[in-house]
Amino acid sequence: MVNAARNRGVTNDVVTAIVKRNGQVSLSGKISKNAKNPIIMVGYQDNRNGNYRTDARYAYNAVKAVQRSYNFKKMNLVGHSMGNMDIIFMLLYYGQNKNFPKVNRQVDIAGHFNGIRGMQSTAYAHVNKAGRPSKMDSDYKQLMRLRQTYPKTASVMNIYGDLQDGTHSDKDVTIYSAKSLKYLVSPRAKHYEEHLIIGAGAQHSRLHENPEVDELLIKFLWGK
Repeated sequence: MVNAARNRGVTNDVVTAIVKRNGQVSLSGKISKNAKNPIIMVGYQDNRNGNYRTDARYAYNAVKAVQRSYNFKKMNLVGHSMGNMDIIFMLLYYGQNKNFPKVNRQVDIAGHFNGIRGMQSTAYAHVNKAGRPSKMDSDYKQLMRLRQTYPKTASVMNIYGDLQDGTHSDKDVTIYSAKSLKYLVSPRAKHYEEHLIIGAGAQHSRLHENPEVDELLIKFLWGK
């Protein structure tokens, strides 16, 4: 996705932030003084950690480390798979903190907000027009607090896949679990939209390499 943005001339400034197991952050790369749409790629040494409170702290630490170096006041957030949960729990736990950057846009790709296929039965809980699932897992119930705190400045784009093989999923994330994001953010979000990707390119780990997703993301974030 970063390469797609570079190739379109959206940015040439990319910094990598690696969060260590102890929460410390190391930055590589540099944002130039007159940077255009700089991108921060965030990675975790402990990238298999399923504790969302810990993952949220990692995400927050990355934001603050970059903020200390470059003193930005607003940002866009993009996540794929677990990255979505890190972002949404970061907003839950830290979004009200003083000096937390203003969120302009949030892009969620293949987010399992109400469970993962084969792990939680709630992943197949149907959602109504408002995005409310008929059954909620314990993590989703925690996230319900966002209905009172989600940043009103943010526009949200939710992208999810369907292999059209009868599973109603991208193999790992069901369309229902992904669509349940709407109920968490739509009462307060400035804007909310959803995009369904179908076919082989909709497989979970291929979504972030899908040219259709790249186009949606670039247009939504930068209007290109």
